[in-house]
Amino acid sequence: MRLIEGIANVDGDRFEDVGELVAALGRIGDEHGVTVQAFDARYVVSERHLERAVELADRARDHGEAVARDRAVEITLYAAGRRQIDRALEMGISTGETPAVVLVDGSGDEANAGEAVRELLAPAETLGDYDERLVRAFYDIEDVELNATDADLESLVLERVALLVIDR
Repeated sequence: MRLIEGIANVDGDRFEDVGELVAALGRIGDEHGVTVQAFDARYVVSERHLERAVELADRARDHGEAVARDRAVEITLYAAGRRQIDRALEMGISTGETPAVVLVDGSGDEANAGEAVRELLAPAETLGDYDERLVRAFYDIEDVELNATDADLESLVLERVALLVIDR
């Protein structure tokens, strides 16, 4: 798995809308035989967050328990800790400038796919620069929960990702 960081700019100059960017990422994935999925970096608490989402999505697909037909969407469901595709896609890229983390994973040519993805983004370090308020609201993590445990925010998000397996 490779994670490509940068700023996705969907403003009408390079990409008319989010759909154009998603289509460009899809073409890169198809060309290189990998899954490519973009996330708004403000929702991604760590590299482990996306690693765990990939592991669990692949396990669900291997056992015939996937919700989505598309692997990238299934990974997004796990990253979001949700079974509703429209709600999970809130973690995606939006119109305007979005700090992005783009996941490139698969048995194909990850290195060249990663370079092609990098060309679509303005350079920036985004991973680990999540928005705590946004993450807490998205994953429904209240003060009471944080105060009741020694776990940090990343651990609680990883728990939400893992709980999707049993939340059927």
